[in-house]
Amino acid sequence: MEIEQASLVRVIRKDSYVPKGSIQTLDLELIPSQDAGLDVNKQGPARHWALLERALVHAGSSERVRIRLVFAAEDGYVIRCDFLKRRMEGCIYMDGVKSFLSPLQHVSGFTPGSHSNLHEVDMVYLLSKAVGAVIGKVDLADDAELFDGLDREMSLRLSFPWLTKDPIERRRIVWVQGRENFESIRRAYEAAWALGITLVIVDQAGHWLEDDAGPYAYLREAFVPCSIDVDAGFPDRLVEVVRGYPDKVDGLVTISDVRLPSIARACEMLGLPTEPYESYRMAGDKGTTRLMEDKQPGDFTAVVASEDEFDEVLAQQGGELPFPLIVKPCLGWNSDCVAKVRNLEELRGAVRRACGRHANAPTRTTRAVIEPYIPGPEVDANFIFLDGEVLFYQVSDDFPSTGDTLAVARTREAAAAPNFMETIMLLPSGLPDDEQLVLRESLKESIFRQGFRSGVIHCEARVRDSRTVYRAREDNGLMDLHMAEEPPAAGPSCYLHEINARPPGYFSSMSVILTHGVDYYAVRMLFSLGVDASRERIRALSVPFGHPRNSQYTLGIAVFPGEGTGVMETEDAIAEMMDAHPETRPWLADWQTMRKGGAKVFGPGENELWYVGYASVVSREGRKECLERVAHVKERFTYKVREE
Repeated sequence: MEIEQASLVRVIRKDSYVPKGSIQTLDLELIPSQDAGLDVNKQGPARHWALLERALVHAGSSERVRIRLVFAAEDGYVIRCDFLKRRMEGCIYMDGVKSFLSPLQHVSGFTPGSHSNLHEVDMVYLLSKAVGAVIGKVDLADDAELFDGLDREMSLRLSFPWLTKDPIERRRIVWVQGRENFESIRRAYEAAWALGITLVIVDQAGHWLEDDAGPYAYLREAFVPCSIDVDAGFPDRLVEVVRGYPDKVDGLVTISDVRLPSIARACEMLGLPTEPYESYRMAGDKGTTRLMEDKQPGDFTAVVASEDEFDEVLAQQGGELPFPLIVKPCLGWNSDCVAKVRNLEELRGAVRRACGRHANAPTRTTRAVIEPYIPGPEVDANFIFLDGEVLFYQVSDDFPSTGDTLAVARTREAAAAPNFMETIMLLPSGLPDDEQLVLRESLKESIFRQGFRSGVIHCEARVRDSRTVYRAREDNGLMDLHMAEEPPAAGPSCYLHEINARPPGYFSSMSVILTHGVDYYAVRMLFSLGVDASRERIRALSVPFGHPRNSQYTLGIAVFPGEGTGVMETEDAIAEMMDAHPETRPWLADWQTMRKGGAKVFGPGENELWYVGYASVVSREGRKECLERVAHVKERFTYKVREE
């Protein structure tokens, strides 16, 4: 159905406008008018008419197309121009949403209810006043159910200050390391555009963002080829890039763990906003982080840089150690080279591998940490701090990995196979509220101990002496958290694994955007511009959904690990799974195939661990259904690998 002949559209007012703080709405039924004889393309912005065309085409044979127009209740400047699209994502009462705003735009308040003649009105006029629109769900026939549902959802999703009285200046950020492909960073770059932030990308020559005529060149203002190897000269190279750039640079950002201290050092040299270099240095060293934490009686912790040092530590202990233990490099990511050991032979081998993991890297280090294995539930805990105040805190359950569940290997060759790569992550957490509070307070003190006061901070930890355990559910046999039959005598405490002064990994950050409505990437970029310059926007964008537990649904991240080493033959394993099993498609709110056809796949016994892909599986019924859907997806996910 086309609307090229329709600049005047009859509308039927379904309800009076609904005040929602800074939002006002108008619910309309659109009926194309074929007697206007005017060219709509000359009557208003194309993005307005694109919405109407999409609505009418989407409706197909339906005679009813219902749209909710959204207006600003007051004058102001938008803190993020795509707020309507982002915050309405996942709403079950709509078939589409469109923002009409541009970055940093000023909008004027408009009260549609004050206009009496709404039975026949020029859509050009209404659309020119709207900040966006929602297409009502076509297969929901009852108007009251549709519009009442939209009322509830918009009240829960949009109850945050999306306008500011003061103009917002366009700012420029140098983003260091552009990531491996568009899909692994898309939401962050979209957030930069919506915030009115101009990006300059710094990465190695040949990166996919380098070509000014390339398909993604629009994402950045410029690309500066530069070695981003983390060596002694890295901060100086970044300083040279910033000082040599023809326009003012307002901040530096990276989300690469190994590069965070160098970025902070460069910011200090340039006088740009940052948390202290020393804080990033300590957080980036797992050994330093571990030694800063209190130990319980019986715990064994050591940091060694060689097998000789390990022998010295072993001699000091009289050859007796409290197994099982964890060994990992002091510098690491993605559970890389992390091993659980149960005897001295395994321990010595794990120390040798961990000390050698980065011995020849640009960031040369041979230090490894040995620490207790804590059997309690593992979590990802994420914070947004502003001057020491917790603006947002959420916990995701990190289900047991093969390193937790598999018994010790029977052969030396198989000893490296169990690892601590994620299998399933679920949010919101199923831990008791008091245990989540214990985590919050303990982790907050650990973060402050390292000197951080503001920023987005990602922590990994376990609940020691938790009242919960993982075991099979009685209703479906799937593993989940349950209250222990015999709770431990000691109260719960937090055992910190690591502090990462950046947003969590991409799929975890995506899960929080979808579940809670908070965009860690957007907030991180605002912090890079300085707390004083971004305080109002940081506070606004740290407000989660108003649904129970601040979440619109339960989300389970199904992680697909490499099952064997070789070359991927399947072109796109997740896309092929959804085509073969279409029932899974509506469950997947987000997904990414990381190892596509021709890419190298690493099996569980390799030091270098990479996911084949992930899928964010959602349920509005709760953990039981979500876990069943995750299991369904995992069982149907297959691919072929060719040995090299």
